[in-house]
Amino acid sequence: MKAEIITIGDELLIGQTIDTNAAWMGAELSRLGFDIHRKISIHDDRNDILETLKETSGRADLVLVTGGLGPTSDDITKQTICEFFKCRLIVSNEVLSMIEEMMKRRGMPMNENNRRQAEVPDKCRVLFNAAGTAPGMWFEKDKTVFIFMPGVPYEMKYIMTEHVVPELKTRFGSQIIIHKNIMTYGTPEARLAELLKGFEADLPSDIKLAYLPSFGIIKLRLTATGSDHLLLNNEIEKQVNKLYEIIPGLIYGEDEKSLEMVIGELLKDRKQTICTAESCTGGKIAELITSIPGSSVYYKGSIIAYDNSVKIDLLDVPERLLKKYGAVSEQVVKCMANGGRKVLNADYSVATSGIAGPDGGTESKPVGTVWIAVASDKGTLAEKYVFGNDRNLNITRFSIAAMNLIRKQIIS
Repeated sequence: MKAEIITIGDELLIGQTIDTNAAWMGAELSRLGFDIHRKISIHDDRNDILETLKETSGRADLVLVTGGLGPTSDDITKQTICEFFKCRLIVSNEVLSMIEEMMKRRGMPMNENNRRQAEVPDKCRVLFNAAGTAPGMWFEKDKTVFIFMPGVPYEMKYIMTEHVVPELKTRFGSQIIIHKNIMTYGTPEARLAELLKGFEADLPSDIKLAYLPSFGIIKLRLTATGSDHLLLNNEIEKQVNKLYEIIPGLIYGEDEKSLEMVIGELLKDRKQTICTAESCTGGKIAELITSIPGSSVYYKGSIIAYDNSVKIDLLDVPERLLKKYGAVSEQVVKCMANGGRKVLNADYSVATSGIAGPDGGTESKPVGTVWIAVASDKGTLAEKYVFGNDRNLNITRFSIAAMNLIRKQIIS
């Protein structure tokens, strides 16, 4: 079952509004078993709308369209729809009554723009909208179902939930799509693909593997397509078990679980605590840890030792080490981790010292270099990483690398 999504609005194209509608609808359609073949955003322009509708007609089983159904002069979708489907606008008395009742509840007078919202194409099936004034519209042409909805996200979601999804389940309920995500960290995408070359070659024809990288984290998405839900689930779990056998050291979680979530669960289970002693990351690691609800149970606090004097005075880093090895060094970052653990009395302490950029690098320590250390009763583990030249990306990548090192130390 092929589906396409069209979002209409100049504000989407110029970046004034982020298109969250397409992402939400895509997720809903995937759960229903649709293959989403195309998502496109287009101008509030008659020719663009007509051309796009012509392209999708007969090509997809389902086309979802949002935007351009408002009461103002720039909302031209309804008139263009009538042109495409060769129909005319008529007033729906039921929609008009709903709008009048809504305006009355809000204590607002009706005007001509509100009344125009009750105009619908005479060939459509009206999808009533109790969350707003613009109704949805259902058409069928060339074996393609077209569904038009307002661009306001909560109105679109109401129409989808109340009208569209139940109908699609009845009409297109034969195909099932299941997604399973395995979260990995610790190797580049090209190397991971090399490790999984044999695994991919042995996958059944109804299961596909995708690599989704972000800041060093690579999400492995297994997608199973078929008609037997139990059979697909069993096959997916079989492949997941194979991944754990092939790359056990790289997998840190499943589905959409983040490293900070995993670390929080590990610490809570062990009734242990953590603190941070950050230089180049400037509190980013603390931000990640405290983004998890309930983190106050295991998070003690942070020392942002950006200047060397803070490393010396608060973290007890010997000045001689700073002079001999420099702030970005294994020796200094280990002292920072141990000093932070002592000051904040935590079971684990993570420290970072690096060169985020864009300047400050040298031939031996280029921009993107970071030393990370984790201290605990198990000892002090330190690792060096070298990333790129972008300051903001480096801070994020430094922090994620630190989170994974914490995880490794906890489970070791």
